[in-house]
Amino acid sequence: MSTIINFTESLIFRNRLIVIFIFLIATLFLIYQASQLKLAAGFTKNIPLTHEYMRNYMKHAKDFGGANNVLVSVCDKDGDIFNAAFFNTLKEVHDQLFFINGVDRSLVKSLFSSSTRFTEIVEGGFAGGPVIPADFKATNPAALQTVSQNINKAGIVGRLVSDDFKCAMVTAQLLELDPDTGKKLDSLEIAEELEQQVRVKFENERVSIHIIGFAKMIGDVAKGAQGVLVFFAIAIAITAVLVFFFCKSMMLTLLPLLCSVIAVIWQLGLLTLLGFGLDPMSILVPFLVFAIGISHGVQMINALGKQVVAGSDVGPAAQLAFRTLLIPGGIALLSDTIGFMTLLVINIGIIRELAITASMGVAVIILTNLVLLPVLMSFVKLGDKYKNKFSHKTQWSTKFWHVISACASPKVAPVVLVTTTILFVFAWFQAQNMKIGDLHAGAPALHSDSRYNLDTALITSKYGISVDYLSILVETTPEACTSYQAMNAIDELQWKVSNIQGVQSAVSLASVAKLINAGYNEGNPKWRVLPRNQQTLVQSISRIPTSSGLLNGDCSVMPIILFMQDHKAETISRVINAVKALRQEYQTDSLQFKLASGPIGVMAAQNEAVDAAQEPMMLYVFGAVILLCLISFKSLRATLSVVIPLYVVSVMAQALMTYLHIGLTVATLPVIALGVGIGVDYGIYILSTMNNKLKEGMAVRQAYFEALIERGSAVLFTAATLAVGVSTWVFSALKFQVDMGVLLTFMFVVNMLGAIIVLPALASIFWRKQG
Repeated sequence: MSTIINFTESLIFRNRLIVIFIFLIATLFLIYQASQLKLAAGFTKNIPLTHEYMRNYMKHAKDFGGANNVLVSVCDKDGDIFNAAFFNTLKEVHDQLFFINGVDRSLVKSLFSSSTRFTEIVEGGFAGGPVIPADFKATNPAALQTVSQNINKAGIVGRLVSDDFKCAMVTAQLLELDPDTGKKLDSLEIAEELEQQVRVKFENERVSIHIIGFAKMIGDVAKGAQGVLVFFAIAIAITAVLVFFFCKSMMLTLLPLLCSVIAVIWQLGLLTLLGFGLDPMSILVPFLVFAIGISHGVQMINALGKQVVAGSDVGPAAQLAFRTLLIPGGIALLSDTIGFMTLLVINIGIIRELAITASMGVAVIILTNLVLLPVLMSFVKLGDKYKNKFSHKTQWSTKFWHVISACASPKVAPVVLVTTTILFVFAWFQAQNMKIGDLHAGAPALHSDSRYNLDTALITSKYGISVDYLSILVETTPEACTSYQAMNAIDELQWKVSNIQGVQSAVSLASVAKLINAGYNEGNPKWRVLPRNQQTLVQSISRIPTSSGLLNGDCSVMPIILFMQDHKAETISRVINAVKALRQEYQTDSLQFKLASGPIGVMAAQNEAVDAAQEPMMLYVFGAVILLCLISFKSLRATLSVVIPLYVVSVMAQALMTYLHIGLTVATLPVIALGVGIGVDYGIYILSTMNNKLKEGMAVRQAYFEALIERGSAVLFTAATLAVGVSTWVFSALKFQVDMGVLLTFMFVVNMLGAIIVLPALASIFWRKQG
C-alpha cells in the first residue's frame, strides 16, 4: 500500500501544472454542463412502482384516471356564488384549465361540464339535464335560480359546490405524458401555468382562486427552493469567515472553499451528462457535498499548517499532508459514497436519484479535496509571520486537548460510557414513537401559513372532498354490477369503512344505485336500498355512466372512493389497516377488494415502502462503514470505536424527529444515511492517527492526546462551522429545509461530540491493557 501511495504522490507532485490543467479543463466543461441542468419533478418518481398498491393503481389508471389531480376552487368574497360575475369567472376558469397542456380534457369537471347533470322525479318518471342549461345567461336572475335548484337536485353540494354556496370547484386530472412531445409531463411547467393562467388571471377583489394538487405543490416547493441558493451563499460566506479565523491565511481559506465548490460543480455537471435533472426535494444535496468537502479540506489545511509551524517548507508539507490523509480521507469518502449508494435498494425514483446525486458528489471530493487541494497548497507562500500567529494558539490548544484527553482515562471513560448508555436507552425508546408518513395536514414540505396549505385548509373545510381520497378497487367478474350479492357486499363494506375515524365521506356504484332506485319509487326513502330483482337493479345502474369513475366499461371493476379528512400518517395507517381487516368478511375468489388507488393510496404505498426500507437501509449504510473501517484499520476494536458512536447518534436523531413532529417520509428517510456519512469522517480522521500510536504501544490516553493535537482542532472547527451554516436554514420558506437544518445541525455537532468524547472512552475499554 505504501508503495502505491508513494508512486501516486510522486506522479502527482512532479506534474503539478499538468494536474491543475486537467482539473481546469474538466471544470470548465462541467460548468457548461451544469448550466444546462434543470429542475425536474415528476409524479411517478415519488411512487414505489413495484408496491402492491401501485401495481393495482397502474393497472386501472386508464379506466379511472390517476392520482395526479388538480383542484381549483373559485370563491366569491362578498356573498354566495349566484351572481353574474361569479359564473362568468367560473366559466373562464373551466375553459382555461381545459386548454392547459397536459390536462386530460375528458376528465375536466365543473358546473359547466356537460357530464354534470341532475335527475329529478316527475309525474311521468324521471326528468333531468345539465345543471347549467344550454341557454343559460348569468345576467338573468331566473336562470340563476334555476341553476340553484339544479345544483340541489344533482346532489353535488360538497363536491362541485361548497357547503356554504360561496365557492365552486373545477377539477382535472393530469396526463402522464405530454401530448405534444410524448415526453414525461413537466410538473413545474404545469404549476407555473396554473399560477399565471388561472390564479393571476382571474383572481380579483371579488373572486379568490385556490389551487391544490401534486403539480401545484411541487411547483411551490421549487419556487421556495430558489431560496436555497441564497442560503448556500450565506453558508459559504460564514464558512469563509470561520475558516480564515481557523487558519489565519487568506489563501488557505480560499483553497478548500474553491475545491469544495468545484466538487459541487462537477456533481451538477455529471448529473446533466447522465441525463438527470435536479429534483426540488433533492436541492439540499449539493450543500451537503459542499459540507463534506469543507470537512476534508479543513483537515488538509490543518495538516499542512502544523507542518509549516513545526518548521517544514510548504511544498514538502503539502506532500506529507497528501500522503498522511489520502488513506483515512479516502476511506471516509468511500464509506460515504457506498453508504449513499445503498439507497438505490429503495425502489422509489426520487430516493434513487438522490442516491446517485449524493454518491457522485462525494466521490468527486476524493479528486478535488484529496488531490487538487494539496497540489494547490504546495504553491502557497507561508513565512515567519504566519508561524508567529500560532505560537500562542499552540500552547492554549495543548492545554485544552490535555483536558479532553481525560475521556480516554480509566476514571473518566466509564462515566462517559454510562452516560452514553443512558442517553442511548432513552433515545431508543423515544425513537419507537417515530411515525411513518406525514404528521401534518397539507403539504409537509411547506409551512402551515404557505398559500398552498391555506388553500388546502379552505377546500377541506368547505367541501366534502379533497385531493386526499382513497380508492378501494373492487375486482370481480364482468357484469357483476347486475349481481345483488356483489353489489350488496360493496354497499356493506362502504358503510363500514365510511364510519372509520378520519373518513369524511364515501361513494360507490352501490350507494348511487340506491339513490336512483328511490327515485324510481317517488323518492321514498324506504326504497333507498339495492333491488334484489336483477332487472330492477339493472334499471338503477343504467343511468350511471363510466365517466362517473364508479365503474369500468364491462362492470368488472367498481371502486369504493373514501374522502379523507387529511393525509396524516396516523389517519392513513388507521384507515388502511381497518380496510384490510374489514374486507376479509366479503372477499371471495370472484370478488376482490384491492388496495389502493387515489392520492392516499399513493401515500400509503410510500409509507409502507419507507417503513420496509428503513432497517435494511441502515444495515447497508453501517455495513459499508464497518467493512471499509475493517479494511483500513485491520482492527475490530478500532472499527467498533468508530461505528458505535455513529449508531448512538443516528438513534438520537430519530428520537429528535419524534420531538420535532417530523415523520419518516420519502424526503426525510435519506437524511439519516447522509448524517452517518458526514459523521463517520470525524471518527476516521481521529482514529487513523490514534490507531497508529496504539500499534506502537503508546498508552491509550497519550495516543488520543497525540491524535487530538494533530486532528482535533480541525474536527471541532469543521463541526462548528457546518452547524452554524445549516442553522441559518430555520429562516427558509420551505418547512422541510427548516427540519433538515435542525436535524443536520444536531448530527454535525453530536457526531463530533461522539468522536471527541465517546470514541476515546470506548478505546480505553478496548485497549485497556495499554491504559
